[in-house]
Amino acid sequence: MKDLVETMADVRINDFVIKIGNVNGTGSASANGLVMKAIFRMGVPVVGKNLFPSNIQGLPTWFEIRVTRDGYMARSGAADLVVAMNQETYKRDLAEVTPGGFLLYDSTWPRPDLHTRDDITAIGVPLARLCNAKFENARTRVLMKNMAYVGAIAGLTGMDVTIIKSLVEEMFGAKPALIDANMEAINLGLGYVREHYPDGLPLRVQTMDKTKGHILIDGNTAAALGCVYAGATFGAWYPITPSTSLMDGFKSFCEKFRVDPETGEKNFCIIQAEDELASIGMAVGAGWNGARAFTPTSGPGISLMSEFIGFAYYSEVPLVLFDVQRAGPSTGLPTRTQQCDLTLAAYASHGDTKHILLFPANPSECFEMAIQAFDLAERYQTPVFFMTDLDIGMNDWMIPELEWDETYVPDRGKVLSAAEIEALPKYYRYEDRDGDNIPYRTLPGVHPKGAYFTRGSGHNWKGGYTEDATEYKEVLDRLTRKWQDAASAVPGPVIIEAEKKATRAIISSGGCDGAVMEALDRLAEQGIQLNYMRVRGFPFSEEVDAFIDSHDEVFVVEQNRDGQLRTLLVNETSADKTKLISVLDYAGMAANPAFIIEGVTAHLEFAEA
Repeated sequence: MKDLVETMADVRINDFVIKIGNVNGTGSASANGLVMKAIFRMGVPVVGKNLFPSNIQGLPTWFEIRVTRDGYMARSGAADLVVAMNQETYKRDLAEVTPGGFLLYDSTWPRPDLHTRDDITAIGVPLARLCNAKFENARTRVLMKNMAYVGAIAGLTGMDVTIIKSLVEEMFGAKPALIDANMEAINLGLGYVREHYPDGLPLRVQTMDKTKGHILIDGNTAAALGCVYAGATFGAWYPITPSTSLMDGFKSFCEKFRVDPETGEKNFCIIQAEDELASIGMAVGAGWNGARAFTPTSGPGISLMSEFIGFAYYSEVPLVLFDVQRAGPSTGLPTRTQQCDLTLAAYASHGDTKHILLFPANPSECFEMAIQAFDLAERYQTPVFFMTDLDIGMNDWMIPELEWDETYVPDRGKVLSAAEIEALPKYYRYEDRDGDNIPYRTLPGVHPKGAYFTRGSGHNWKGGYTEDATEYKEVLDRLTRKWQDAASAVPGPVIIEAEKKATRAIISSGGCDGAVMEALDRLAEQGIQLNYMRVRGFPFSEEVDAFIDSHDEVFVVEQNRDGQLRTLLVNETSADKTKLISVLDYAGMAANPAFIIEGVTAHLEFAEA
């Protein structure tokens, strides 16, 4: 192990990664969040990534905090300061310290046999001994040991302890005993490192002014808030990681904003169903009745919901499905992230179906696109898939403060009023009266002339049952044209051009965006210029075709094994598929720029060989 004094020559300010290894269920989440929020309050951009097991308690968990003065929002792949709090993973934690980095461990129990790396510095703090001497209750000792390492990290990196104290006061509100106990534990770790490591580490947090006007929020919470602002009044779901917190957020916001203060009447309905089939069935029924309805789930839920999805598509019922993607197939890795449901969602259900998909890249877009999803669902009378993932949904991101357009009016699409129905000589549910492939719908109970039989079996433009080939094809072809027309209504792609002329490019979507943005900078430093398009909606607009056509090669960056975004580009654009080169990462971790840089450079080296 290196001596601490040897490492002090190269000081890194606001540019390093802290990785904390602990045991799930020990209360470490509060301590880890406290460190991250304190750095954010110091004005320093920060991003946190939580790696947690799929059980409730007892297995290893890790939390990465990237201190990033340049505002990069992806994992860096480094671990400059590792806090090893789990005896079971100590060897792994030791191995993951970046060369030249630091290992903070609980030195209550000496571990000379495990200190085998000469390229890092070990820092021992007797956290358990300090807490055992101060606190009597066994559970309290476990919890306070986490707070003690908060103090140790703060002391070693120069964090502002007054900010930490203010956060503790916010956490525990009107419970002074808890505030005092937590601050006492924090001061134990802080005091020890100040006495034994007075110079701290060459990894320093210094005050900046880069977080003003920003917030920390996860994508599920932002999407839930978007549902409220969109006017959604019905949600049904069956709990599944990593989407459950979206409905938890919706429920919390509704109880705050959707309850009449005088009468106590609730203007919302939330149902935890017995399974995924029931939840989507309820949501389809609510959408048919005129409510803005949704169901949040993940890949396994989409698989189970498939038949109802086809029913909503064919009978033209508006519905929003939030797919917070996780690693599959089957049960897969429930607490790991992927983008592995793209083709599943695009063509969900048996028969010929094509759906509208939205691809948010961060919580800001989760809020904005949630609103757009409901508008699109009602305008086109169809299911809309909101394709987020575990990394976006469950991790805290630094984003600009959310803004709201007070002039917003929901797009309810073609819904006939009682007077409009009365004026019709005859109402036919699937009649394309305007020639735009979208029929008019009626809501139950508005007018008897607007009644019709909703069916998933073969039907003609009048809504009547048919097995006539011509009538069947007429409806199916109109559904295709309606889906194609949606290409001009989904959010358009974001295009970023290189500083110098580039003949190659990257196309990606969703949660890969942060890693791509950083990779572009790193590749440019190597003299590799790439343009970048981030697609945000499906069906793809003409811009996507034009972008691919204007480049010699296009790297398609995504987080799945089979290149599903590339498959959609091949299937649903006129692009030359030989131009499309897959760059894939499907290990289940939040994306970092390394796999993109390696994929691009390896291809270029091979092409030049």
